[in-house]
Amino acid sequence: MEKNRVALVTGAQQGIGASIAEALIEDRVPVVMNYLTDDSVVRRLVDKAQRIGVGAKAVKADISDVKQVEALCDAAEAFGGLGYLVSNAAVYPRTSLIEMSLAEWSQVLSVNLTGSFLVIQAAAKRMIKEEVGGSILAISSGAAIKGAKNGAHYSATKSGLLGLAKSAALEFAQHNIRVNVIAPGLVDTSQPRIEFSEDAMEDLWQSLPLKGRTNPSDVADLAVFLLSDRAKRLTGQVIHINGGGLMP
Repeated sequence: MEKNRVALVTGAQQGIGASIAEALIEDRVPVVMNYLTDDSVVRRLVDKAQRIGVGAKAVKADISDVKQVEALCDAAEAFGGLGYLVSNAAVYPRTSLIEMSLAEWSQVLSVNLTGSFLVIQAAAKRMIKEEVGGSILAISSGAAIKGAKNGAHYSATKSGLLGLAKSAALEFAQHNIRVNVIAPGLVDTSQPRIEFSEDAMEDLWQSLPLKGRTNPSDVADLAVFLLSDRAKRLTGQVIHINGGGLMP
């Protein structure tokens, strides 16, 4: 990866987003990390980046708000030229479809799908202006393919990301901007623990063809590869990382 180009990671305050940001820092790529409420993890990552001589900055922003997205991308551009984007920020409140309110549906779509549209569009405009190409990565989910009990709104947004990313890949290829998707299965983060017990999660991991848990670092390693020039012939692709639990 070009070490003088900046990566923007949305939803970096925890879980997969934080792990991707950390992996980029360790690869000595300058990173702007977006968070919404809790800055404890991103502050730790900024400190780590400073210790090893890598540029890093934390920016608070709600990606469902177009003005905040523009300010976020301006901050990344000013930090050194935006070359990489990881659209990861998402919410996943559990609600049954039959009881889901329009407000609950709209809130998840506004963050997960509209937010991704806004940040991909804003980042791509800046990459096109720089005329040096770039790489964009959207974080979807296996739920995009198999659905999600008590998560119809989440599953719908993660399915929508597939169409958004493939359309972006087609349109941005002429500008040498690649767009790919990672669709993780069950990952060892706090989010699935809203729904599953520790024993239930362990049972699910042990039932996989490749037995064992998927860690955020596993997703981060794949993300760094897809963003880098090592994946220069990959665009419009959806890569599933789930230990073989889903083979679409």
